[in-house]
Amino acid sequence: MSHPRTITVLLACILVASAALACSAQPDQGHNRYNVLFIAADDLRPELGCYGVDYVDTPNIDRLAEGGIVFRQHFVAVPTCGASRYALLTGRSPLTSGVRGGNASLYSGPTALKQQQQPGAQSMPELFRRSGYRTVLIGKISHTADGRVFAYNGKGDGREELPGAWDDYATPYGPWRRGWGVFFAYADGKHREDGGGHRDLMQFTVEKDTDLPDGLMAERAIEKLKELKDRASGGEPFFMGLGFFKPHLPFVAPKQDWDAVAEWDVPPPAMREGIESRYANKNSGEFYKYKMDWEKSRPLALDDAQQARRAYLACVRYTDRQVGKVLDALEEQGLADNTVVVLWGDHGWFLGEGAQWGKHSPLETALHSPLIIRAPVPGIKQGLATDALASTIDIYPTLMDLCRPSFVTTRHKLDGESLLPVMTGEKQTVQGFVVSTWNQATTYRLPNHRVIFRTKNGQKTDAELYDLRNDLGAWTDLSGKHPDMIKSMIDRITDHEKAEAADEAGIERPTNRSP
Repeated sequence: MSHPRTITVLLACILVASAALACSAQPDQGHNRYNVLFIAADDLRPELGCYGVDYVDTPNIDRLAEGGIVFRQHFVAVPTCGASRYALLTGRSPLTSGVRGGNASLYSGPTALKQQQQPGAQSMPELFRRSGYRTVLIGKISHTADGRVFAYNGKGDGREELPGAWDDYATPYGPWRRGWGVFFAYADGKHREDGGGHRDLMQFTVEKDTDLPDGLMAERAIEKLKELKDRASGGEPFFMGLGFFKPHLPFVAPKQDWDAVAEWDVPPPAMREGIESRYANKNSGEFYKYKMDWEKSRPLALDDAQQARRAYLACVRYTDRQVGKVLDALEEQGLADNTVVVLWGDHGWFLGEGAQWGKHSPLETALHSPLIIRAPVPGIKQGLATDALASTIDIYPTLMDLCRPSFVTTRHKLDGESLLPVMTGEKQTVQGFVVSTWNQATTYRLPNHRVIFRTKNGQKTDAELYDLRNDLGAWTDLSGKHPDMIKSMIDRITDHEKAEAADEAGIERPTNRSP
């Protein structure tokens, strides 16, 4: 166990280091240097071959990793779709934005993006668009399934969820018509919100990838890349956001994926009987509202838990194949050598570990997700897997440093750190912790520890401490054994939060991020 003084010194150094963004490693000062293909996969855990998991078969994502950089210690800002994507797209920490949960923050309430153009870009794709990029949306990049604001039942005004961000709304709907139908899809045009009572946890009946929405989206992305090639050759780069729906519930994929995963030696969930934590999500309404072919016991019987785990992994296999098709098209169109590719999971997901299912928790597994960046930039290492801590809010400044967009004014300051110095090998890490929130809980992930707490009446309470060196899943709370360490960490965290609040005092003033 690290000495409390070590943690204190580390956090103090972090506060000093976070004052500047490292751009010095950039080898070229030109603008609009690279296209961007940003791939998001909903609910994707780092249960992939490139993350050292040997019982899964994800050859296409692994191929992307071989030519890029795998951030093994990437953590999201909030463990739910909408709030996590808010942090991604605005580059703002939940400590400064106040978006600590919920899914409607981009278009509802005081944090909603303004419909009128502001002096500074309100979102990452808007900044690229204002730099002269052709921006294309396919699927779920913001919270809604197609970038338009509609409720799950289809009601709504259809306004842009990210105002001024996209030139081309290109999500294919197939027989599911529009919006959330394609997100909660079953075979033959049925979906969870169509009024037909469709709530099966899993379905593996179709034969073709294009019998389901993600296959259609991969096909549409390939078509768009052919169009974008001509634009790019004429001096108009592109930013494509491609948001696959799987492996999000319901677990639906082609039969071939279910049959293949049946042969995988999938281990049972760790700590299946449950863990002692104030923050455990043992009664997931998201998971248990689906119809299952077994009794919804808590914890699930082992055979039932294994069936659900395999269903999830079948969807991962399906997603991996769609990623491969798009990567192939990028190569075939001659775009790979001039396109930055990012693959990102919007949060982690419990698959029965600690008797938990789903993501709504500030514990380690709900916050840990994949981040892979492949950049055709001189000096960038390839095939690197790094343990440098990375946050979702780091992606925005990293893409700015890689691509050098000509428009660099943002409505709010970016809270993340560019990962470019890690990618070039200039630095081992650019920060010492990642902060995440879930409603009233706040959690700090350090290289070897995680601390979680609530703030009540200005005081931090209900603290839990996890040592990740020997307890990789973060199952055992050690706060009772190390009160001095908890106090030391909380003191430094309090100082950090005060500094963040002071820095955010000019929140409405547009700020420039110099290229």
